[in-house]
Parts: sequence; C-alpha cells; structure tokens
Amino acid sequence: MDQIWKEMYEAAETVQNGRKISDYVTAGDVSAAIYSASGKIYTGVCIDTCSTLGICAERNAIFQMITNGEQSFSRVLAIMPDGKNGAPCGACRELMVQLMPDTYKNVEILMDYDTERIVTLGDLTPEWWI
Repeated sequence: MDQIWKEMYEAAETVQNGRKISDYVTAGDVSAAIYSASGKIYTGVCIDTCSTLGICAERNAIFQMITNGEQSFSRVLAIMPDGKNGAPCGACRELMVQLMPDTYKNVEILMDYDTERIVTLGDLTPEWWI
C-alpha cells in the first residue's frame, strides 16, 4: 500500500466515531477520505437521520473539499462500521461523476485496504446517464 492510501486511511479512521446524536440522528458509523488535486486529504463521516436528510461520508468529504475551494480529486476510500472498505453508493458516484464528467473514470477507489484492491470509478460507473 502506498503512503497516500495509508495517510488517507489513517485520516478516515481518526474521524470515524460512531455515535448517537439524538433519537433521530447517528453519525460516524462510516468515514471517508478523498485525495484532492492539490494533494490535500479531506475527510467526512456519514450522518444518518430517520428521514432523507442525512449524508454519506464520501459526499461529506467532497463537500469539505469544495468548501475549501477545490473541486477535483483522484482517490476515495470509505471505512465501514466493521473496519472494512467498500464502494461508494449510487448517490456518491453520481456526485463524483457530475463534478468531474471528463475525468471521473480515472478516480481510484480503495475497495480493500488489506488486499490493496483498487478499482476506478469508471469500473464502478462505466456509462453515465447523460
């Protein structure tokens, strides 16, 4: 595993702190890190609500990046509640594609830290609907 993936994993692990905020909101069961074009790592956690007002960890990290003036990235990872990695959901994939419609296929997604399995967003989203 290269150093960037290790730093991203550690950053996501640091913010993952699954907790109940209220009877209606939980946060931090899933955490994510993205590696921006400038070389910065942005993190986010999922915020789940009893309605559709929540947000996935990946989109939260992307919004952190956008808030800080950037709009492109090359790597994404998520840490699930069991400590394993997984693919972004459809809503997260859609946002990534809309942000970078000409280059999204090259974004790397860490699927499994232990086995170093990496796929591209193009592998997961081969044909965009637009």
